[in-house]
Amino acid sequence: MSVGIWTFAFDGAPIGQVREAAAEIEELGFDALWFGEYPGREALTQAALLLGATSRITVATGVARFDRRSPAGVAGGARTLAEAYPGRFVLALGGHARGGKPVETIRNYLDEMDATEFTSPEPVPPPRRLLAALGPRMLRLAAERADGAHPYFVPPEHTALAREILGPDAYLAVEQGVVLDGSRGLEIARAEVGTYLGMAAHHRVNLKRLGFTDDDLAGGGSTRLVEAVIAIGEQTAADRIQAHLDAGADHVCVQVITGEPGLPLAGWRQLSGLVR
Repeated sequence: MSVGIWTFAFDGAPIGQVREAAAEIEELGFDALWFGEYPGREALTQAALLLGATSRITVATGVARFDRRSPAGVAGGARTLAEAYPGRFVLALGGHARGGKPVETIRNYLDEMDATEFTSPEPVPPPRRLLAALGPRMLRLAAERADGAHPYFVPPEHTALAREILGPDAYLAVEQGVVLDGSRGLEIARAEVGTYLGMAAHHRVNLKRLGFTDDDLAGGGSTRLVEAVIAIGEQTAADRIQAHLDAGADHVCVQVITGEPGLPLAGWRQLSGLVR
């Protein structure tokens, strides 16, 4: 069972606390540490700080925004981190394509990355490159031009479809949201799902592709949809992680959702005991 931590919470904490949390996550036994990039710290710089604060754990961007940096910049930065921390850095790329053609935009971006001149020593091994992929076309691009895919906000049914499209050899690292608070679990989970349904059209399209209806997507999400995307309670969380692995995931990175600001340290500790 390969399980990691995925979090957006780092951007709200001082970097000293973030580095201490990264070291604790490593000591808790998780295989990887994933963090998102939105309005806060620059992803490759934060990855370097996390790698420096730890000694074994894999650090992964989930995702580094391609629309915020040049192809040459991300290619050079990823190679530098892979050289400094062999085998410990994963570059997952995603973002918002201008012009409404995400597959073509990412393909051109990867072309420019691969054409970037790099005169420093090549890292061994090279950094693993993943794409944020939901739909069939982006998943096929991930199989063709990357080492695999990093789907986000998906149930195990999507994982099975992604594995079928990617083929047997691509690396599939799936994010799974969990709420460990059983008493307020559905309330917290619905608020989380409602946020994504309200701001991310590509998630709505993907969920409808999986068979959810407009009624499921209305009003913050039906109970059926919320419980399909977010695992509520300890046993459900453990079962959902295993379901992704059984469906073909190589790795599940778990996002502990509390509905409160701050680093969810207690949840990470609780999850560690759960997955062990």
